[in-house]
Amino acid sequence: MTDYDAIVIGAGQSGPPLAHKLADRGQKVALIEREFLGGSCINYGCTPTKTMIASARIAHYARRGPEFGVHTDVRIDLREVVARKDAMVKQWRDGQQGHVDRRDTLDLYRGHGRFTGPHEVEVNGEALSSERIFINTGTRPRILDIPGLDEVEVLTNRNIMDLTEVPDHLIVLGGNYLGLEFGQMFTRFGSKVTVVEINDQITPREDEDVAKTLQEALEDEGMSFHLGASASKVAKTADGIEVTIEAKGGGAATLLKGTHLLMSIGQVPNSDELGLDAAGIETDRGWIKTNGRLETNVPGVWAMGDVKGGPAFTHISYDDHLVIYDNLIGAKDRTIDGRILPYALYTDPELGRVGMSEKEAREAGYKLKVGSIPMGWVARAIERSETKGMMKVVINAADDRILGASMLGAEGGELIQTIMTLMLADQPWTLFEKRMFIHPTLTEGFFTLMDNVKAV
Repeated sequence: MTDYDAIVIGAGQSGPPLAHKLADRGQKVALIEREFLGGSCINYGCTPTKTMIASARIAHYARRGPEFGVHTDVRIDLREVVARKDAMVKQWRDGQQGHVDRRDTLDLYRGHGRFTGPHEVEVNGEALSSERIFINTGTRPRILDIPGLDEVEVLTNRNIMDLTEVPDHLIVLGGNYLGLEFGQMFTRFGSKVTVVEINDQITPREDEDVAKTLQEALEDEGMSFHLGASASKVAKTADGIEVTIEAKGGGAATLLKGTHLLMSIGQVPNSDELGLDAAGIETDRGWIKTNGRLETNVPGVWAMGDVKGGPAFTHISYDDHLVIYDNLIGAKDRTIDGRILPYALYTDPELGRVGMSEKEAREAGYKLKVGSIPMGWVARAIERSETKGMMKVVINAADDRILGASMLGAEGGELIQTIMTLMLADQPWTLFEKRMFIHPTLTEGFFTLMDNVKAV
């Protein structure tokens, strides 16, 4: 049995930085990873997807060149796109390895870690123990049990980025973040793309007006959607695949014929092979249960990142480790309760979001003021010919504090963080009312947005 000051199971976006900080304090730390350092973000998520989305965006703008008086021929070489992505991923992986190699008190175990007791872990047949254990094992793609699915090759976010030939017709099951980002990407690479979403709108968490505006923008590029429908059968054909979809309310089934199938209907937690029962760690449908300080029901065992449930974003995982570190080492009293959560959907137009949607605020019982304008009212967007989208801010009428906002447009993920500063500072929306913004910028749109705030 090898004793450690801390054991970290899983090297995603929470585990390694926490391991590094503890090792830098002279603590003896074990970091266990069965696959790649960096977790989903570096290997299957942020880094590779946004790298390939950048290639797709360049292709899209090159095709739009004549609008700007620029003429060129566009040819997609998906092998080169994938090679660029792979190089980017390797660069980040190597950086993660470098962080480990520089720390003498940090031991990296390449293998599958499993609890054998509340404070004991086995990896590669070796027993490790610690009074502090941190779980950061993330998630994997959820695969629906659809008749015939075992007869076809199913793509997920983990293997679709290894394709070296552009699909003729990509059928996407799931109209949320993964499905829309990959759907638009391959549309721009030259695929026909059909999205099937069981809810009555894409991006089900978002307000209806935001979702509708985004859908219209994607349809303008050639994507098609079947909403309120789900796949009931899949079959392999000589030319590819057939997917039978049925509407929620019944009626005649629709047969979709395609060449490739992408499953993008969410993730499941990597908690089922951790031996949690041996440690007595409680879960809820596989998600590890924690308190606001991210400690499980077993004292001295914490869970960080996607495996604990909730929004699955890299920056949330990273903040998780800061909450734990501050409570353990920084003598601070921090919890994840009440965190202001920003996130982005990297379609084009890009959706930046923070806080509550209007729908969520109404359900919570707030009296509201709402401001909303189309991106076509923003001078900089007009000049760039990027007028698709909208700006929206949701305000608590009782104290004029911003409850949330949606920025659907060019650089939406950047714009939303300006709104977030008002929320972090607990300042009223009126601080931005009739204020001076640089002309012409996208942020200048806040002037008109705030000028259109009304009680609703």
